[in-house]
Amino acid sequence: MIPDTLTRSLAEICGPGGVIVDEDRLLVYESDALTAYRHRPGAVVLPRTTAEVQGAVTAIARHGLPIVPRGAGTGLSGGAVALDGAVVVGTARMNRILEIDAANRRAVLQPGVINAELSAAARPHGLYYAPDPSSQTACTIGGNVAENSGGPHCLKYGVTSRYVTGLTVVLPDGSVAKLGGRGREAPGYDLVGLFVGSEGCFGIATEIEVGLLPLPEGVRTLLGIFDRIEDAGRAVSDIVSAGLLPAAMEIIDGPTIRAVEDSVFAAGYPTDAEAALVIEFDGLEAGLDGETARAAEFCRRAGAREVRRARDEAERMALWKGRKKAFGAMGRIAPDLLVQDATVPRTTLPAILKGISEIGKRYDLVVANVFHAGDGNLHPNILFDRRDEDELERVERASKEIMQLCVDSGGTITGEHGVGLDKKHHMPLIYGAAELDAMWGVRRVFDPSGVMNPGKVLPEETAPGWPGHGEGRGAAEGEGAGVAEPAVAAMAPP
Repeated sequence: MIPDTLTRSLAEICGPGGVIVDEDRLLVYESDALTAYRHRPGAVVLPRTTAEVQGAVTAIARHGLPIVPRGAGTGLSGGAVALDGAVVVGTARMNRILEIDAANRRAVLQPGVINAELSAAARPHGLYYAPDPSSQTACTIGGNVAENSGGPHCLKYGVTSRYVTGLTVVLPDGSVAKLGGRGREAPGYDLVGLFVGSEGCFGIATEIEVGLLPLPEGVRTLLGIFDRIEDAGRAVSDIVSAGLLPAAMEIIDGPTIRAVEDSVFAAGYPTDAEAALVIEFDGLEAGLDGETARAAEFCRRAGAREVRRARDEAERMALWKGRKKAFGAMGRIAPDLLVQDATVPRTTLPAILKGISEIGKRYDLVVANVFHAGDGNLHPNILFDRRDEDELERVERASKEIMQLCVDSGGTITGEHGVGLDKKHHMPLIYGAAELDAMWGVRRVFDPSGVMNPGKVLPEETAPGWPGHGEGRGAAEGEGAGVAEPAVAAMAPP
């Protein structure tokens, strides 16, 4: 529980309905979408303006309590979990689009605006917001900024950082800073680029300026059906190697297909297939049919038994339905889900997918894959029951092996979900002492007192001043450092 004096201060700043301290209501905020990690916050405060965020942060900092920024809670790395009774500053009520400047293709909005609602508001102007996480009907732009979120169409259009041009942020000491803005190339250091993807460790974005794109003239969507997931991965590499650039290429594996087709999200995928590959081209009408035909041929050469093409928008949405709703259908397989998020070179996809399958079989676990194949961003989903201690141990060991497999192939530990709490002890797999020291240094420039989202992204034992700091770690030093904390150590019920 937080001090009564702080509760009263926060209620004065944000109104009585803007502070939550009841145990039952705090239960909603004990995890993000990666429900393996559960920690109940000391309180939740829900401001509506930059001034209220500033007042709340100042009051919390005065009491020396840690602060955890939180958007819609759809994150998948434990990044919005409040460790040690931290106070959550939620931005869900900051949900106004402040400006759409169609002439300059930009918008200014609060962080609680839902991703898909920004595109809906821009559509009458012939514009849209390109980054489209699969949770775009629920996730908020503020969370997307924190995680530098990607999505199915980031293959062609890039991730969040490409579109954020300005930020108003409240820093951990309660001061307000304006970074970039008005669509201009800001002189000096790229502080906007530094802040995007900082996972709530540098401050809280309260106003966000983003670039918008014109709606594409035409769209073509294909669905390739494969009997082997490795063949689908090969088709992805072949398409890109041929010089084609689809807007999106997404793979859904057999277990995921069957879960989707058994749910209310059924999309008409064959349940005996082991992989479905969604491919989408967009842009000028001229040339789209030719590119689509070439991609379909590459699918057939790689072993696709069937290639469907959407004839209209309704069929297009039907082909996408299985991919967009895949995570919602996973609950039919098991009560708990550990979502991994690694990125590997496209050319290694067939071998990596085979390796992940072998790891799952070796540990007698169901591993369902649904991922952004075009840029090698894998999402192996390990299905389990956290009440089974033996299964928990197998999940932990399999998770580590999958991550190591991806790193050994030349990949990295996250593509879009962030590091958060879940992957922070994997950081030494890809960074050495010098890189981790630099990251700690940047973090302390923004947050010298260490109150903003502590315990996330960087493992504490790599911090300067920590006993044993700099000893025997770092893939950059050629050592293949191990993981310091079990990947599912926090999965037991609280």
